[in-house]
Amino acid sequence: MSDPARAWAALPQITNIRASADGRWAFCCRAGVTETEEVWAIPANGGPAERLTHGHDHFSIRDVSPDGMRLILAQSRNSNEHDHLFLLDRTAQNRLTQLTPEQSIHYLYGGIFAEGGRSVIFLADFDYDTGSVTAGGWVWKQDLASGTRTCLARSESPFDTGIKLSPDGKRLLWHRHDHLPGGTQLWVLNLDGSGLAKVLDLGEANNARGEWIAPDRIAFVADLHRLDKAGILSLPTGNIAWLGGEPDFFPFDVVPGGEDRFALIVHEQSNTRAKFWNGLTLSNIPNLSGRRSLLPHDAFPDGGWLAEAYDADEPHDLVRIHPDGACTTLLRAQPDPARRHPAPPEDFRWTGPDGMPMQGWLYRPEGTPKGLIAYVHGGPTWHSEDWTNPKIGYWVQQGYAVLDSNYRGSTGFGYAHREAVKEDGWGGREQADIRAGIEAALAAGIPGPVAVAGNSYGGFSSWVAITRHADLVTAAIPMCGMYRLDIDYHETEMPHGRAYSEEMMGGTPEEFPEKYANASPGNFIDQIRGHLMIVHGLADSNVGPENTHTAVRELSSAGIPHEVLLFANEGHGIFRRTNVQTYLDRSAAFLDRAFREGTR
Repeated sequence: MSDPARAWAALPQITNIRASADGRWAFCCRAGVTETEEVWAIPANGGPAERLTHGHDHFSIRDVSPDGMRLILAQSRNSNEHDHLFLLDRTAQNRLTQLTPEQSIHYLYGGIFAEGGRSVIFLADFDYDTGSVTAGGWVWKQDLASGTRTCLARSESPFDTGIKLSPDGKRLLWHRHDHLPGGTQLWVLNLDGSGLAKVLDLGEANNARGEWIAPDRIAFVADLHRLDKAGILSLPTGNIAWLGGEPDFFPFDVVPGGEDRFALIVHEQSNTRAKFWNGLTLSNIPNLSGRRSLLPHDAFPDGGWLAEAYDADEPHDLVRIHPDGACTTLLRAQPDPARRHPAPPEDFRWTGPDGMPMQGWLYRPEGTPKGLIAYVHGGPTWHSEDWTNPKIGYWVQQGYAVLDSNYRGSTGFGYAHREAVKEDGWGGREQADIRAGIEAALAAGIPGPVAVAGNSYGGFSSWVAITRHADLVTAAIPMCGMYRLDIDYHETEMPHGRAYSEEMMGGTPEEFPEKYANASPGNFIDQIRGHLMIVHGLADSNVGPENTHTAVRELSSAGIPHEVLLFANEGHGIFRRTNVQTYLDRSAAFLDRAFREGTR
């Protein structure tokens, strides 16, 4: 095992950033520092970080008590995403009490303190009274002292986010998908389950995501009239005060700040910025962190924010933004000489096959590149930024140039760019966007050969590249990628997984068999001339491992050479530190051999 692979696998990363309501504590999960993601507490005024958990699987933070002394955590076996909840009590030597059963048949989202910390509320597609999986998400309240669970409300629609509690602790905000796939409506109900009512429905296919900012007001971001906008909903009247949006800025998310204050997260050409709503006007939150992006995650009672400051130069920092905009660093990783960060990435531009403008990040190594790796982000409704990615950093240190593209379907560039992927469905012009980016990088002086790699939708795109772009691509490393879209549709276990496929493809495989077949890389393996290294976590409940099992059977039957790297203790991606190191080492050896041997 190489030192650079070990160093990049140990890259400190921070997620699940939360603050206690009393302003005394900051919390986050850290990956890379230990084998799995663990929970850490940091004094909000500065001081050493304290590790709170020691798990065999990753933890995530769902909620924090106002004094920061109790936390609701989630964990799943081997990252299979079938979460169960824990109560962590810092007053009792970080004692963990399991709240819901470990399981592998249903999904549990959310987990928030309610009734002054006496109960926890979550959403699950499970009837705990009968022990059976339900068609949609049910809202459950569990008493923390007795363990008694009460179902507050039921829905048959798919779900992808948890329940949110109003500032006065009396009402719940529920995101539901009751109409077309991709459409989201906002509902509220009282804490005892009464008063269930739909409060925001902008259209059957329109998406809205909201947060409480007062007991009777919800700030939200939504798409309306083919534009992304931000607004505030008044529950007593149903009136909406629109705050703006495209084309002036691209709203993405809301971070509540209490007393009608909130931070509005906006994307500007795949950079992250934030605006502050003070109850009257929107103003820009200054970035005085010294890093190129600043992302608020939670609010402090003094009017400041707990935020992530980042770019691709070093590991991300946890910072406190003071009310005057000044930043105090609360958590910063120590440099590792075995891990050489690349030069800042180039903001790289090209056009898609129909003239649509595209953007990505081009990383150049020291000296002449050994070749080009096109890294494709997942989603497709996500995006890549100028941030630290251990895979990219490692490959650049190994001497490769890397293009991290924001093809059509990516967020951060507005409604039209994001929704354009649906015009063809998966496997359409977004794959031509990725190819056009590769060709533009080659034309800009980056030498070949070319490899394509990515996880999830990036894994699917890697499969497309090695099958449909055999004249250009020498190697591919699909990780947890869709090989046959009909198999993926029926094998996914996620509550919203099939609905997401229907949203992107226009319907089910039974309704559009030809469309699914034409987009499936598995139907074109006869075109493969390059090298393949297939990677999958066998606990993946999102893109089922049957995609890879089928691929291996069919490739073997066709006599097509390939490598396989499977991890029994991983789910939708490779995240354990030792597994990341193994993946990086294997990818380096694979790319070296593939580029040396060339296409068949």
